[in-house]
Amino acid sequence: MNEIYATLKTYQQRILENLSTAVLLLDKALCLRYMNPAAEMLFEVSVRHMVGNPAELLIHCEEGVTRESLMQALETGHPFTERELNLSLPDGKRATVDCTVIPLHESDEDCGLLIEIQQIDRQLRISREEHLLSQHQAAQELIRGLAHEIKNPLGGLRGAAQLLEQELPDSALIEYTQIIINEADRLKNLVNRMLGSNRLPTLQEVNVHSLLERVRNLVLVESQQKLNITRDYDPSIPDLLLDRDSIIQALLNILRNAAREISGDPQGCIILHTRILRQFTIGNRRYRLVAQIGIEDNGPGIPESIREKLFYPMVTASDDGVGLGLSIAQSLINQHGGLIECTSEPGKTLFSVLLPVENPNATK
Repeated sequence: MNEIYATLKTYQQRILENLSTAVLLLDKALCLRYMNPAAEMLFEVSVRHMVGNPAELLIHCEEGVTRESLMQALETGHPFTERELNLSLPDGKRATVDCTVIPLHESDEDCGLLIEIQQIDRQLRISREEHLLSQHQAAQELIRGLAHEIKNPLGGLRGAAQLLEQELPDSALIEYTQIIINEADRLKNLVNRMLGSNRLPTLQEVNVHSLLERVRNLVLVESQQKLNITRDYDPSIPDLLLDRDSIIQALLNILRNAAREISGDPQGCIILHTRILRQFTIGNRRYRLVAQIGIEDNGPGIPESIREKLFYPMVTASDDGVGLGLSIAQSLINQHGGLIECTSEPGKTLFSVLLPVENPNATK
């Protein structure tokens, strides 16, 4: 093992230290002998403090890469790879990684393991975002096609009811033609809402925190009970080039959902927070700066059965909703080159509105 470690100090070590993937070297007792800078960044520990400590202090996995599997690799000399492994980091955070374990055998006494860990959260997130955008665009195309087929008969139905109303001998029967007209109007409005706004965004420089305050006040006024909505704003976020009304509508739809989730819970809480993300990818495009607007609640969470379809029209977990709010919000944010993401579990649901600081669709 000493010979292997000495070799790492030469040319190969310089290569390891410039890799973007985390590399660990364990001895036959599964104690750490080396970790490269990428591993230090991933685990947020110093190699100086970790050398000589058991690998279990770093690698926490319920399955896949365990002490038993590492010992087996040492004994058999067979390498193995685990994909999309859920790794618990020392600070309590979790990461999704691909992990490859390679036995190193110089002799029975001088042996160890080389472990390569590649964090793939970003790749998985980008893949999910592309899938989400593709789903949303497909749903919008389907709606546009259906809208044409629905609106034309509705117009004819409404017109026929108006003509019939003029010919009715008994004014008491007008009540029924009015029902037809009102229901036709309701269905037409529903279709229009599903399609979203057709107008082009009117862009102007806007402070996102002023928009959040406006939305917060609106929801507080609407609510028939006291809501606990706290703020955690990043003052470094610059003004963004946005369509003010569109962003207000999108944020309002999300915040109303959050308020509904904690309704009736005296411990219910909503947190509005903002952050700047650097070198961040939305869909297939990478941005130098992205503003993240988070709306987080501690409600029961979104049912797993609808999480993948959450931004589809007519999908809702609410008994009194029609399931258009989030679909419309996603469309409005997409118009700004942004995206809405959602993560949910019992006790924590987070909607993240991601907006490029430099709007790719900006035309003043």
